[in-house]
This record gives sequence, structure tokens and C-alpha cells, in this order.
Amino acid sequence: MIASAAAAEVSDGKVKIGVLTDMSSTYSDLAGNGSVVAAEMAIADFGGTAAGAPIELISADHQNKADIAANKARQWGDSEQVDVFAELVTTSVALAVFEIAKQQNKLALVSGAASSPLTSDACIPTGIHWTYNTRALAVGTGSAVVKEGGDTWYFLTADYAFGESLERDVAAVVEAEGGQVLGSIKHPFPSSDFSSFVLQAQASGAKVVGLANAGADTVNAIKAANEFGLVAAGQSIAALLTFITDIHALGLDTAQGIQLTTGFYWDLNDETRAWSQRFNEKTGTMPTMVQAGVYSSVMHYLKAVEAAGTDDTDAVLAKMREMPVDDFFAKGGEVRSDGRMVHDMYLARVKAPAESTGPWDYYDIVRTIPGEEAFGPLSESNCPTK
Repeated sequence: MIASAAAAEVSDGKVKIGVLTDMSSTYSDLAGNGSVVAAEMAIADFGGTAAGAPIELISADHQNKADIAANKARQWGDSEQVDVFAELVTTSVALAVFEIAKQQNKLALVSGAASSPLTSDACIPTGIHWTYNTRALAVGTGSAVVKEGGDTWYFLTADYAFGESLERDVAAVVEAEGGQVLGSIKHPFPSSDFSSFVLQAQASGAKVVGLANAGADTVNAIKAANEFGLVAAGQSIAALLTFITDIHALGLDTAQGIQLTTGFYWDLNDETRAWSQRFNEKTGTMPTMVQAGVYSSVMHYLKAVEAAGTDDTDAVLAKMREMPVDDFFAKGGEVRSDGRMVHDMYLARVKAPAESTGPWDYYDIVRTIPGEEAFGPLSESNCPTK
């Protein structure tokens, strides 16, 4: 779509980005302030202006609550001239902000939320899902675990849309690979006490206990499983969404051997190392895939604003789809018409302590998962606007 002459300018004389994230709760380590820093880095690296206008960034803590996120997004769009909502960790938050973005015709760049319906049944015309999704996690980790003999599963699932989506996508892969799901139990989100849930998983007799949760919930569940001797008794844990900050919190003694699927690893190549070291200097940690994805999505957005010569949503969206994503995060990435940014994913194994050469040296990359294998073809999407 070509911007009209009337739209070929920057509204209100500035390009304004709003980062909505979890600053204080379950997902604050994997997203939070690090996501704000990543967006700030993208703006600085772009030069601070786009299409001749200054770039501004504001941020807020949505506390993983959909109503807070929706109210903040509505206020930003109506009163503060925010052009694009970014990050949006937690599926319930992303879905709520999608509704506001659709009403206001604003772009929503999702890096933190995971559920695959965001580019299928729950898609919106202006939503872009950047970093990963539950289907990619299932194709990577779920498939690998079954092929290694983990053919009976029991799920501990976070009781909201993300957990349900992850369990559903992984269960489909397990069954397609010839495995069997013996049962599942939902736990409150967030949760600090996993004792009763781990005991029920032990009693199931499943070879694999699949954790369909994330962040502090995953860390707490793994700690509880270790306390109750789940792995020592012969069962294994599939941590279906695991971030490098989780491994850092657990330590390699506890986390060694975990297989996980990720869209980014800081030590992948020279480009990822260079950017991640800059991030580390600002935050004291290495970036998660969510934080790296925030940088990449904001940078691509700014490139599109520059190319379009305007912050008009339709014109910028057209440019984002037209231009490939080529940066340290993704090579040859593509923003599809269903809103999915398709790029390679990686199956990783957590190193044993003796294998690690220093701080944050946590992963061996087992295989690269091509983008279409990870996310599926466009024909699989039920997005009505594709």
C-alpha cells in the first residue's frame, strides 16, 4: 500500500514507541527493563530520528494483567500519540493490546508473548509476532524429546491462554511422533509452590513431565521437581519455554542436560556476541531471545518508517512486509501477511558445569530449525486477514 500525499509525513512531529512489559513479576527477568534497554539501543543505533522526526520511547509495567495493559495502550494511543506498541510479554496482555491496536489502527510488535493463535485465529491486521511461538517450541523441544524415547507425557500447565496453547501445540507433536499424553494439571499463574503438582506428575508414571509455563514458574517447578527426586527416580523434565535467565537462576548443576528451543543465543556468532556484550554492559546480564527480539522488531519498524517517509500505520506495515529482516537476530526473515515474522529457530542443550568456559556459556546448539519448519506454512494459519 502506498502512503497518500496527506499521510506522507510524521504525525505530531515525532515517532513514538510504547514498550509494555512485565517490570515486577514472573517475566521481569526475561523481559522487563531489559526489553526497554533493547528498544533504547535500537533507537540510538538508528540515530535518534526517523523520516526526519525525533524518536521517543515510553514504557510501563502491565503487571501481567490484561486490563492494565489495555487501559495503558488506550491512553497511549488516544492521548500520548504513541504510534506502535512493543514487547507485550504474556499472551493475555498481547490479546488485550491487539484489541486496542485494531481499534486505533496502531502497530503491535509482539516479542514476549508466545501463543501461536496470535498469527492465526486471534490475529489482527496490524499485529506482528516477532520472536517465537508455541508451535516453534513444540516442533523443536517436543519433537526432539519424543525421538529420544520420551514417548509418554504429563503436563504441568500455566492456567491461562499461553499455557493452554503451549500444551496443545506440544501434545499435537508428541502424538504425531507416536507418543502419548497421559494427562495434565493446570497450576495458578503465577505460582510459587509446585509441590502438589509435581507429586501428581510423579504419580502419572509418564516418562516426561512437560512444563507448559515460563519464567519464574519454570524455575520454581524445576526446583520442586529436584526436591522431590523426580529426575533421580527416572522421569525427565521438558522445560518447553526456557530462557537463558532461567538457566542462570537455576545454575548448571541443576539445569544441565535440559533441551530447549530458542530464537536467539548470545554466543551464536560474532554479530550476536558484539550486540550482546553491549547489552550486558548496560544491564549486567546477557539478553534473552525476547529482549533481542525487541531490538530487532523496533529496528525493523524504524527502517520501515524511514523507507515510507511517514509513520502512517498502513504505509509502515507495507514496508515492514516488503523488506527482509537482516540483522544479528535473523537472516532473511520475512513478515508474512498473517503477521508472523518467519526466521530460523535453534534447538539447544544446556551444558554441564565442566563444559562451560565462563559466565553465561550455557548452551550447545544442537540444530538449526528452518523458519517454515518451526512456524509452519502460511496455509496453516487461520488468520482471516492473511
